[in-house]
Amino acid sequence: MNYSIEHINKIVNGSFFHFYQNDSIEHLLIDSRKLIFPSTTLFFALNGARRNGNKFIDELYKKGVRNFVLNDIVDVSLYPEANIISVENSLDALQQLAAHHRSLFDIPVIGITGSNGKTIVKEWLNQLLEDKFNIVRSPRSYNSQIGVPLSIWQMNETHELAIFEAGISEPGEMKRLEEVIKPTIGVFTNIGEAHAENFKNIGQKAKEKAILFTNASIIIYPADSKIIGEVLSGLHQPVKLFGWGQHTKAQVSIRQIEKNAHRTVIHLSNNNFNFSVTIPFADNASIENAINCICVLLYLGTPTDTIIRKMFLLSPIAMRLELKSGINNCSVINDSYSADLSSLKIALDFLEQQKQHAKKTVILSDILQSDKPSEALYKEVAQSLQQKKINRLIGIGDKMIGHKKIFEDKIADISFYHSTDAFKQDFHQLVFRDETILIKGARVFGFEKIDQLLAEQIHRTVLEIDLNAMTHNLKQYQQLLKPSTKLMAMVKAFAYGSGSFEIANLLQFHKVDYLAVAYTDEAIDLRKGGISLPIMVMNVETDSFEALIQYNLEPVIFSFQQFALLDAYLKKEGLQQFPVHIEFETGMNRLGFELKKISELESVLKNSNFKIQSAFSHLAASEEFQQDDFTKQQAMLFGKAADELQQSLGYTFIKHISNSAAIIRHPDLQFDMVRLGIGLYGIDSASSGNLDLIEISTLKSTIAQIKQLSDGVTVGYNRKGVAEGNTSIATVRIGYADGYPRSLGNGNGKMLLKGHLAPVIGSVCMDMTMIDITGIPDVKEGDEVIVFGKELSVKQVAKWAQTIPYEILTGVSQRVKRIYFEE
Repeated sequence: MNYSIEHINKIVNGSFFHFYQNDSIEHLLIDSRKLIFPSTTLFFALNGARRNGNKFIDELYKKGVRNFVLNDIVDVSLYPEANIISVENSLDALQQLAAHHRSLFDIPVIGITGSNGKTIVKEWLNQLLEDKFNIVRSPRSYNSQIGVPLSIWQMNETHELAIFEAGISEPGEMKRLEEVIKPTIGVFTNIGEAHAENFKNIGQKAKEKAILFTNASIIIYPADSKIIGEVLSGLHQPVKLFGWGQHTKAQVSIRQIEKNAHRTVIHLSNNNFNFSVTIPFADNASIENAINCICVLLYLGTPTDTIIRKMFLLSPIAMRLELKSGINNCSVINDSYSADLSSLKIALDFLEQQKQHAKKTVILSDILQSDKPSEALYKEVAQSLQQKKINRLIGIGDKMIGHKKIFEDKIADISFYHSTDAFKQDFHQLVFRDETILIKGARVFGFEKIDQLLAEQIHRTVLEIDLNAMTHNLKQYQQLLKPSTKLMAMVKAFAYGSGSFEIANLLQFHKVDYLAVAYTDEAIDLRKGGISLPIMVMNVETDSFEALIQYNLEPVIFSFQQFALLDAYLKKEGLQQFPVHIEFETGMNRLGFELKKISELESVLKNSNFKIQSAFSHLAASEEFQQDDFTKQQAMLFGKAADELQQSLGYTFIKHISNSAAIIRHPDLQFDMVRLGIGLYGIDSASSGNLDLIEISTLKSTIAQIKQLSDGVTVGYNRKGVAEGNTSIATVRIGYADGYPRSLGNGNGKMLLKGHLAPVIGSVCMDMTMIDITGIPDVKEGDEVIVFGKELSVKQVAKWAQTIPYEILTGVSQRVKRIYFEE
């Protein structure tokens, strides 16, 4: 369905700041990095706390975009062929356009909200109903003020059912989403504490979420939740409530739930008819999500025998894109659970972020979920692949083969197979080396077999890195900064143990201003991984001077000896105006020029081959309020020295002193730039509680063996562990060679197993650690054990080890494989 730009102007109540011609619009864009179809794209310039969407207009215009919605003035003479709509608020305009688009369709629309489970319920409903309806749904977790309008825009005349999720973080947001979604069927999954920080209490949050159902015909909800029940019964409009649970008024009564290790039997009753449903999951969240789905199916008139059959076949939902090491120095992105156009574009965006390899390969199955005619569908797929500069395509499926000619014009290296098994037979004749590979396939193609072929065989202890959490943490700190303040991200020490170039890729994608590392070899790895941001190297040795020039790196100068050596090298090479950073000593007493020697520094700088990029100092105790006077004294000394140096040199440079804690506790010390380190990784070093930080790392392992010991039997080296009574122990595949400190032995440390803390028994060994699992039910060999993560904070583990989180994070050995994921 196409709109003309003139029609859109009327819908959003805008006015043409500049009009060139009445273009046809098919695609909406809010992120300049995700442009695919310039000529038919309309860009909404949204403004955030630190970024004005207008700054991307020039870049997009050069790439062929000609249609824009703005709420700020621009110089239209720079864009003579553009159509520019002026509105009061670009986000309002985006939502108005989506609301108008939604009003054109008279089909059932399922709106899902709740504290948890929204995306799972949406994806499972799609699995359960896709053979009966042509469905449009939110891509992944597009449930925000921006994501919902972009989801609604996908609707067209071929769709028979829509499923959208809605999430909020503060009062007033749901009313805007309701006006866009207008659900006819509501699903209220549950209510909990997630994202509750901006609400007075959980009751207010539930009431706000219920606004989504203002015009719904029916609401499916957990009737045993008193809070949800009271909120829904207080709705003003007449609406049918369809509750489930053990409550006497529930339309679907849960008579009994029987769990075993891998599946659950749910015994239900509806309209005095008893039936039982088996699902291939045993966790409480999946059971709750499944019952919500069963209720939707019942409301839509699905026969119970069909419900029973389909629920048993439910598949796990891949909630994230995983990046991991592959064979022959490859990187592998596994998204092998779905293949639709929306999720393909999201996966290609994630692939584009990866700069560690120049070559990019996509292994793609037939697209099974699309309303588009086949020819148009595969032309769009081919254009998306070409836009993202994909070097090689391996297509699997009869439809991919049938449209082979479309891809031949777009991609140089292509091959096709009728099935996954046919690809596997040919696998060892194919070459995969030094490339990033995206595996993207519909569930029926079984691409997990391809993932197993390509993924590097790993030690069963892994460190998972949540890239979404890092992005969230970055934004939490950015909201504290003045618009003019730059941000330097610290990625030294293998990015605090998280993996350097993977983290740097993400930070580069989100346009931080600078990166900093400790040593030159770390910076070289980043450059080889495709990082183009400026990189400050904090500790430079004489044998790395050549590499500084070769890889365009910016060293820190902290002593006169170092100054003289580097300056002499530059003179010999005939290089001038080489970028460096000057470090002042103001109280840390570690590295830096003494302030009493600033006159001498000024003198030698004037005759040097250096161009000062920045001057900085280190705060010694910015996280401690008892040391605030000392912190302020450091900042005063630094500011005075930097100003004196700047006046002497006659040009300006960047000044910075604030670290993660100072960003929170000392907002007046931002100067021109701040250095964000441990806070990026989810650790509030200031212990302020003012930011909603998420720990990005989860270190996990598995149980190798379980033993039953009698009273008095000893465990481990030197017989330090002793069983007290009949004891069950589990040997976990992690030891001090993996970075698990020996100080956590003998009961000092604990690991999380099935929601229970299991203490370490005996000494920590090089590759193994034993834990006491006595009393923890249903434990078996191969079960997952959390060493630290969201459920067991690294701060707590550090406390047990009598150290700091920095040491625990940076101590995780590089033999522990990192897996990066993005939801």
